[in-house]
Parts: sequence; C-alpha cells; structure tokens
Amino acid sequence: MIKPDLTEHFVSSEILAQGKLLTVHCDQVRLANGHLTQREYVIHPGAVLIVPILANGHVILERQFRYPLHQVFIELPAGKIDANEDVLHTGQRELLEETGYSANEWVRLGQIHPCIGYSNEAIHIYLARNLMAGKHQRDEDESLEVFTLPFVECLNMIVQGEITDGKTIAALFLADQFLKAESAHG
Repeated sequence: MIKPDLTEHFVSSEILAQGKLLTVHCDQVRLANGHLTQREYVIHPGAVLIVPILANGHVILERQFRYPLHQVFIELPAGKIDANEDVLHTGQRELLEETGYSANEWVRLGQIHPCIGYSNEAIHIYLARNLMAGKHQRDEDESLEVFTLPFVECLNMIVQGEITDGKTIAALFLADQFLKAESAHG
C-alpha cells in the first residue's frame, strides 16, 4: 500500500513576534492537494528534562509557579538548551542549578514533542542516578521548592490529577518502563 504524501511545502514566512526565548512565525505553505494556507508556530530552542532518582527510590521534584496558568505545578527538573550546547550537558547543568544535585549515571530515555500543532519544541529526557547532594545555583528569577517522593507515589499523583505537567507525566512513564525492563533483566 502506498502512503499518501502529506508534506506541506514552504512558500514564504513572516516573523510575528520575537522574544528572548521564543519566536513566532506565520508561514504560507502549499498543501499536498495544491491549496495554499497559513501555519503559525513557535520556534523554541529545545529543553532537557531529568528524572533524578535517589538510592532509596525517591524522585527529586520541584514545585514552581507557572505564570501562564497562574498556579504552582509539581514538575521534574528541566531547562532550555543554550545555543550550541550538548543536550546531556544541559541536563547536568540544569539538575545542579535547580536542585543542587549532580549524578554519576545518566540514561537517555527518549525525546518528546509536547506541542506539535504550534511549536517545534523537543524535550530530551534523561534518568539520573547515583546522585550527590550539593548547593543549588539557581538564576535570580528562579523560585522553586525542591522535595522528594517515592516513585510509585509520583505515578499515583498523575492518576489523581495532582501532577498535570505533560513533560513530567511523559518522563515518569518512560522512566517507569525503563526501570521495569531493567528489573526484569537483572
């Protein structure tokens, strides 16, 4: 069976807004059926999210106020990739900056695209183990609370609607699958 060509082809572009972190584009594209239409989307530098697991099986989490929704969320440590920065280095940097922890073991769990309808953002997900506590190095504009919970309690909080951050949910499920597979093989 031949799959249809669903590719949309670039015709022209206009920048609608430019900020420090994000750029909003409006592109004119030609659809596979020949019709012209517009696509508005956000250019994002990408991010890295870390699932830090302590020796006792607890996960290091953060409570942080998120302005767009005007509420505090429970999240895993994460941060944007700086220009020309290796994604693993981003994860190591962000874990230390936000929580004060560093890790001797890093396992890549995968990548997610959280907003495919309107952004090119990609989030790289790592599991961090063999953690060592240190002093956080947060930016002046970062205010958060670091705490720990047992891994299974994190999964229960997702089901109960207490953890609603999409990237955190995806990362915890990926980590759960990795840990179950690892346990089954060793």
